[in-house]
Amino acid sequence: MKNEVITQQDQTFLQSIKRQYGNAYLSPFYRIGLILLGLPFQLIVFIAFIYKKYIKKQNGQVWEEARQLLIDKGYDQQLKSELLKQERNKQAFFDKSLSEKETSKRVDDLFNQQFKKAVDKKADEIFKNSNREKVTYLGLTEQFIGQLPLFILSVVIGFPMYLLMLIHSNPFVKYLFERLLMMMLVILGVTVIVFTLLYFSPSDAARNIIGETATQEQIDNFNAVYGLDDPYIVQLWRTIKGVFTFDLGNAYSGNQDVVNTIMRRFPVTMELAIFALLIALVIALPAGIYSAVKSNTLFDHVFMFIALIGLSIPSFWQGLIFILTFSIELGWLPATYNAENFSSLIMPAVVLGTLLMASVARMTRSSTLEVMNEDYILTARSKGLSNGRVMLRHAVPNALIPIVTIIGLQFGGVLGGAAVTEQVFNINGIGSYIVERQFIPDIPAVLGGVIYVAIVLSVINVVIDMLYALIDPRIRTNLKRH
Repeated sequence: MKNEVITQQDQTFLQSIKRQYGNAYLSPFYRIGLILLGLPFQLIVFIAFIYKKYIKKQNGQVWEEARQLLIDKGYDQQLKSELLKQERNKQAFFDKSLSEKETSKRVDDLFNQQFKKAVDKKADEIFKNSNREKVTYLGLTEQFIGQLPLFILSVVIGFPMYLLMLIHSNPFVKYLFERLLMMMLVILGVTVIVFTLLYFSPSDAARNIIGETATQEQIDNFNAVYGLDDPYIVQLWRTIKGVFTFDLGNAYSGNQDVVNTIMRRFPVTMELAIFALLIALVIALPAGIYSAVKSNTLFDHVFMFIALIGLSIPSFWQGLIFILTFSIELGWLPATYNAENFSSLIMPAVVLGTLLMASVARMTRSSTLEVMNEDYILTARSKGLSNGRVMLRHAVPNALIPIVTIIGLQFGGVLGGAAVTEQVFNINGIGSYIVERQFIPDIPAVLGGVIYVAIVLSVINVVIDMLYALIDPRIRTNLKRH
């Protein structure tokens, strides 16, 4: 009894695995992944499929059945008689007579070819019209997986295939996996485009670094050291490999490792971006919601005017005014950034936060206003709910999608490097690094900076998409369907 229970559990488990494999196989992208990741197991299935579909079909019961059916109908004698008549007519027409032995040999050769084709055709017809199970690659693979010994073999020699099936079985993990894969393709595309533009740029990196007085020998030596004398394809492949192995080489100017330099400057830019975002959200979200509630009032008009000014003020001008006022005139805050002094981060964060604040506030107001006119808001109010409860429980959650979008894009832009603000406050961040290097042009440094920006924006977009699923249940439902 216990063995029967175990067998039933095994069968249920294998049926579940077969179902998951079938669902993943129906998607062209995952089908390719299953075949590549489980290649040793797939080769065994493919050999069995070829044998069952072609060899066994020709040498097996169906082929013999078709052959015997044609013989019983006298098709073989009729065909041989027709071929013999055609051969004799041909000899008479060309006035070329052959011996009976040669004529018989020619007729037999033609008979064997045409009779085999007739049997194959009849076998296909019998196979299609019969109730026999059609041999398909997917069906045969599922049969293999459904047998415990073969399933264990498939796990041993094709384990990565089951990891892909596990990813496909979870809608959220599948969505995240697909977005990460798309991110890799975006990074690859950006790498190819940026490298190609820099490669065909008329600017000569060797002459810019060494100077106009550099001799040809010095230029050739520089190109040899940095591999600039290699063909385009070789340099492109080296760059692509370096992107995915985090090794972009050394910068031309200063000979510093590009990846290490970017990672060393990243914490400063991250700290500045997070601080600026916090300042913007603390002010923009409540003000934007309140402005929507009090639309067309004095507060709404004043707030929108201030937000418009925030969008219009150039960052460098605002930074210089802050330095002049709060550093030189009042002496409250340091004029330049110092990693050991947190107060030196306030002014650059406020400057960056002003633009973020204005964009988020305007989007919050417009999105909340749009939601407030929906039918379910009127229904909630008709039930006697307070205005504050209606806004916080019904209006604001449904207005978050566009707000999250603008927050993510703005934050990604700041994290990608706020070059102007970093230059004004003397911050050694990513933005100032990219600006400094692009005028040389320092190809490894510029390429590293651009790829960093592409990675940041791609990661931010993935996070935004995952937040969509957490915020909106309709998106979660749609993910589960697909």
